[in-house]
Amino acid sequence: MSRYLTPSKIALLCLISIYTEGVVPNSSAIHVLSYLVACLSPLEREQSISQAGDQGTQCSVSITDLEVNLTGHPSSVPGRTIWDLFLKKIWSLDCCDALEVFFADISAILAKTREEQIRDRDAGLAPETGCMRLSRCSPLGAFVRRSQLEFTRLQFHDSVKLWRGFVKYRLPTYHVWARKNPSLEQAPVDVNLLNLGLNTTDSLAQVAYGSIEDDSEDEQYVSTKDVERLLEFQISELQSLGGRVPDDMKAQLERIITSGVTVPSLMHYLRFLDAWRAGDYPSSFDNLHRYFDCTMHSRDRSSYQYALLNLAILQADFGCYSEAVSAMQEAVSIARESHDMNCLNFCMSWLYHFGKAFPEHMRDVQNTGMLGNEKEGLAFLKAKAKETEMWSLLSTTLLSEAKLEMRRKSGLVYREHNSSLTPQRYKEPGQLGITHLAWLSSETFRECYANKAPFEDHLKSTFRSCQLLAQQGRYTEVSARMNQISPEKLRSLKTYQYWTFFSGILQLQRQIYRDNRVAAEQLLAQLQAIQLPDNDITLLLSILTIDLRIRQGHYGGALELVEKAAQAIQQDNFDIFTQVKLLCLKAYILQKTGHPQRGFSLAMRAASIAHRSRLLPSLWESICVLAGVLLSMREFDAVSELIESIMPQILETGDCSLAAQAYSLLVDANMGIAGTLWSEGQTNSVLKKEHVTRALGYLDCAYEQYEEIEDIRGQCEIVAKKATVMHLTGDPVLANDYAAKYLDFKRQARIDLGEA
Repeated sequence: MSRYLTPSKIALLCLISIYTEGVVPNSSAIHVLSYLVACLSPLEREQSISQAGDQGTQCSVSITDLEVNLTGHPSSVPGRTIWDLFLKKIWSLDCCDALEVFFADISAILAKTREEQIRDRDAGLAPETGCMRLSRCSPLGAFVRRSQLEFTRLQFHDSVKLWRGFVKYRLPTYHVWARKNPSLEQAPVDVNLLNLGLNTTDSLAQVAYGSIEDDSEDEQYVSTKDVERLLEFQISELQSLGGRVPDDMKAQLERIITSGVTVPSLMHYLRFLDAWRAGDYPSSFDNLHRYFDCTMHSRDRSSYQYALLNLAILQADFGCYSEAVSAMQEAVSIARESHDMNCLNFCMSWLYHFGKAFPEHMRDVQNTGMLGNEKEGLAFLKAKAKETEMWSLLSTTLLSEAKLEMRRKSGLVYREHNSSLTPQRYKEPGQLGITHLAWLSSETFRECYANKAPFEDHLKSTFRSCQLLAQQGRYTEVSARMNQISPEKLRSLKTYQYWTFFSGILQLQRQIYRDNRVAAEQLLAQLQAIQLPDNDITLLLSILTIDLRIRQGHYGGALELVEKAAQAIQQDNFDIFTQVKLLCLKAYILQKTGHPQRGFSLAMRAASIAHRSRLLPSLWESICVLAGVLLSMREFDAVSELIESIMPQILETGDCSLAAQAYSLLVDANMGIAGTLWSEGQTNSVLKKEHVTRALGYLDCAYEQYEEIEDIRGQCEIVAKKATVMHLTGDPVLANDYAAKYLDFKRQARIDLGEA
């Protein structure tokens, strides 16, 4: 494998030589120059992606690509296109000696240096005029100089191998060139074979060139420089977007590497990233050591801190948090000693965000004073990010600083109890009760930024949108949206675990509603086996587990799970939304177990926190739980007023379960008021009939909401209530019909449970 030169680069040198000869008219010059610069410039992401889709991620310029780009452009020679002149140029190199002469004379197209101009002036030579010369510092001039230098460094066998590669590279154009130049006689391989009267099947030709015309021979004529550029592109893609190396690309890279003599050290780093994404800890650890052993023994002995940085990230991803913190501390120390601000900034940023996610593992580091307090750490990162122009780090730091200020503002509101101040500590607009805005933001991200964002962000955004759909019972759309994610993007172990967990959460919620206990228990066991280092996801599973235990009637176990989840909340970084949810669940359990007075204080506390935090869906849920407690205390008028005052806002959230719960409370409140009137002797009063009529209307509304989300238990409860109301109103026929419908629901639920 050559360090730099390839057959395609020789072809580009021929095209540059044609351009300097002045045979490219002005109408075609811009296209030719643009094409040359595009071929010689470093790989851009968009260009590489398009090449990957169209040409299989080629590392060099193919002869077909040259033909497509040069055929349609005329030259200054009448009747000849630039492609015709290009063919004449590459076929003028008729032997290996001609290639040597070509590279020896290629510097003639460059402008002379200042020393050469002075030497010519002292010798009395007049300056050359009328010929085009390339500036030595221009992109084309630099490419010509580099190519000539690399050719002079080649050993004889390497130059011969380069010549054989060039012969095979241009071989598909032989018949086109021969047809347009019938007066020029040349063998398709070497003019010396023609002079000797030999063809490619003779023994001498086989010794010199082998099976040059055999299309089945698979040789990769790429340089070490091309491979390094390709590996750098693959690494940047893996680092920025996540995922793994595609199988076809991995096979091409292996063929390229095995065809050469040396293996670039970047290949070890690429294997490290791929094994890391695949969850193969031993292979990733081994390849990381191989890469940094190569770099430190070859050219870059200052990369030790980067080795520690990558090691810390690897350890953290596999749950070895103490080892990760230790390695990162050492990386910070070495980066400070070597004044490597880029590495230091990244290490400090990682430690800051790691401390927010796992504060219990950062107490020792914080006690040493290495990071200072939170405000000092963010100020340091912001200042250094500006100095080193690390705009991604600056963006992340500003976002973290904004979150810190929001948290302080929230603390001010809680401390001063000033409702005129609105705290802004939210994760998404859905927690504000603006469900449509949450949906639009998710769709905007999906349509506009999904291809340029890390895949984990895209996956989490998809899950949030699916949660909004599941709240409305649109399970078909949920399944379709989750299955739209390409399996190729799920080849990384971590992303596959996240996708599996999110899909399982959505399915578990549906099976809980359908009262399918066997399926719910199986899904729950599978989800609990997936250990993800994300507290929010763990708490979400805990909440669903509590809901399942409540529906099964295991109130003692549900209360233990609530206490356990509350203890797991990080006091340094707790989520108000989760805190309110746990308070509501505990109050609901106490109400169901006959302790409404204890549940009343918890529900009031949850409503107060949600109100001060402006978490409106949580506020409506807290009020519904409070209304349930008040029902147990026979405060029917208060419940009716409470729920009716917030019913429009509940419907705006698009949460069918919450809406059904609210309608059911209104049914109970109105029937309670009617029962109170009946007990007072107003048996046939208009007011009593009005409340019963309202209860019947609310029953229909509640049933529709439960039906949307396929909540079997809720539908059974509503049908049973309706049968009771019909019986009380003196309509035994309808009462029997609803009773039969209730039994059908129960029977169907048992059938589904048996089939599961």
